[in-house]
Amino acid sequence: MAGTFGAVGFFVALIVVIVVHEGAHFGVAKAFGIKVIEFFVGFGPRIWSIHRGETEYGVKWILAGGYVKIAGMNPYETLAPEDEARAFGAKPVWQRALVIFAGPATHFVLAFVLFALWLGFVGRPVANSPLIDSVASTLNGVESPAAAAGLRPGDRIVSIGGIEDPTDSQLVDYTRTHIGEPVPFVIERDGRRFAVTLAPVLSTVGGKQVGRIGVILGWAREESGIVGALTGGGRLIWNALGDTVHNVTRVFGPEGIGRVFRLVFTDAQRTKTDAASVVGIGQLASQTASGGNGGDLLFLFAVVNVFIGFLNLLPLPPFDGGHLAVLAIERLRGKAVDMRKVIPISVAVAAFFVLFTLSVVYLDIVKPISLSP
Repeated sequence: MAGTFGAVGFFVALIVVIVVHEGAHFGVAKAFGIKVIEFFVGFGPRIWSIHRGETEYGVKWILAGGYVKIAGMNPYETLAPEDEARAFGAKPVWQRALVIFAGPATHFVLAFVLFALWLGFVGRPVANSPLIDSVASTLNGVESPAAAAGLRPGDRIVSIGGIEDPTDSQLVDYTRTHIGEPVPFVIERDGRRFAVTLAPVLSTVGGKQVGRIGVILGWAREESGIVGALTGGGRLIWNALGDTVHNVTRVFGPEGIGRVFRLVFTDAQRTKTDAASVVGIGQLASQTASGGNGGDLLFLFAVVNVFIGFLNLLPLPPFDGGHLAVLAIERLRGKAVDMRKVIPISVAVAAFFVLFTLSVVYLDIVKPISLSP
C-alpha cells in the first residue's frame, strides 16, 4: 500500500510541478502585458477547459507535460491588429528572456525547498554500514538467508566479503554477484560485533531474478538545523546539477544511446545507473516508499526537478533553452531570427527525444530497475 501511495504521490507531484512551471511562464508574460491565449496541462484531445478573460485554461489526455500558448510565438500565427503590440515578439529581448527562463527556474527553487525539507525533517542517511530495517522471513517459499542467520531489524552490516563499512550499493552489488556462494558478513548489534555466513539466493524483484539475502535496508539519519538545512540544500542543488550534467552527457552520448539499444534488443540486464523515464522513476518512488523510506521521496523528487530544470535549459529548440539561445542570437545580430527556419530543428530534436523516451518507457515496463538487495 505504501508503494502505491509513493507512486501515485510522485505522479501527482509531477503534475503540480508542470502547473508551476507553466504558471511561471504565464505569470511573467502577464506581468509584461503579453497576451496568453491558452494554459493547458497535458497534450492531445481536451478533457476539460474553461475561458477566463482572454485565456483558455484546461487539461488534456496525455499528462506528459503542459504548455502556455503565448501570442506571437508561433511564426505561422496570424495576429489580430489589436494584439500586435501585446505579442511576444513585440517585447524587448530581456522581457522575453525572463518569460522563457521563469519556467526552468521554478524547478531549481522547488529542488532547493525539497532538499532543505529533507535535510531538516528526514535527515541525511549515514552512507556506510547500512542498517537493517526489516528481515524477510521467507524468500521463494523457504526461509531467507538473513532469517536463518538470525539477523534482526536494527542490526548494522559493517563488513561483507572483506569490504569494511560497505555502502548500500556495494552490498547490493556483492549479493547479486555471489548467488549461492557462502559470503562472510560482520554484523553489529547493541555495540557488539559477530560474524555470520550467508549465501544469497535468487528472488524475484520487479519481475526479474536477482540475488538477495532477504533484508530491507534503512539508514541512521543525521538531521540538520534550520541553517544547516538551508546551506545544505544549496550544496545539494550544486551536487545534483553536477551529477545531472554528467548523466545527461553519458545517457544522450554515443555510449548511452548504444546502451539503450542493447537493452531493447538483447537480454542485457539493467542497472541503477541506466536511464529511466517517469514510469521508471515512479517505480523507484514506489520501492522507496515500500521500504519504509517515504521521507526520501523528497530527495528523489528534488533530484528529478534539478534534472528537468537542466534539460529545459539545453540550448536546443523546442526546449526553453533553445528559445533563450535564439534570443541571444537575436541580441548579437541586432535583428529578429526567422523562427520558421528553426522549426525543422525543433522537429528533429523532438522526434529524437520522443523515440528515446518511448524506448526507455518500454524498458521500465519489461526490465524495471530495482533498489532491493
